[in-house]
Amino acid sequence: MLGQSALVNAASNPSDSRIFIYEVKGLRQNDNNDRNAYPLRSSDNVFIKVPYKKMNEEMRKINRMGGTIVSIKAMD
Repeated sequence: MLGQSALVNAASNPSDSRIFIYEVKGLRQNDNNDRNAYPLRSSDNVFIKVPYKKMNEEMRKINRMGGTIVSIKAMD
């Protein structure tokens, strides 16, 4: 059993390939979000694809930009 963990590739973990869609409202234009890879319009909700490993990081970034997460859904 101990030797098995060394043989398992990180990519074989099912959670590594999961993608989630965040629906976010209320983002404001500022210096932080000028560098984002997705377009931003303050009047509309924004949908952001987030890999499982980056969920917490993205939540903190959205909070710093003044946004509110409306929903989180797993992408099938």
